[in-house]
Amino acid sequence: MSRRAIAVVVLGVLAVSACGGDASYPTEAMNKRNEITALWTQIRDWRREDKIGLDPLQQDVFLLRDRPVPKRVCEATPQVPRACDDTCNLSDAICDNAERICIIAGELGPSDDWAHEKCASAKASCKEAQQHCCECGKSASRAGSSSDSLEFQF
Repeated sequence: MSRRAIAVVVLGVLAVSACGGDASYPTEAMNKRNEITALWTQIRDWRREDKIGLDPLQQDVFLLRDRPVPKRVCEATPQVPRACDDTCNLSDAICDNAERICIIAGELGPSDDWAHEKCASAKASCKEAQQHCCECGKSASRAGSSSDSLEFQF
């Protein structure tokens, strides 16, 4: 390639960058992917801390792929017992991260399979963490009363 051709290519790239064209997209996409990775890593750390394993069940990942992030509804214990604060706070944090991951995946577009897989995994982690919170509430309720029932819904 001649010096003139190289100069034309370099000037073209600079012009596109200066005008805010697609030359900046890869950097923006990479930043969004980095944010997803950081949030997903936090989820895995919190799962480990909450003793529910590092990764969600694959069947949950598959089932939640096209559904919204689950919300906690503990029927028998609308107020989480104090004994479950740590477990339920972790589950809330996991679900907050799942929501953010899914928002970013949406911003990256439907063709970004990696981002949408992280979103589905995060939603499954949210579901499992919320179930763990409800189960904690159920156990704490049993300690206080044997007639309470608890269900998790999403």
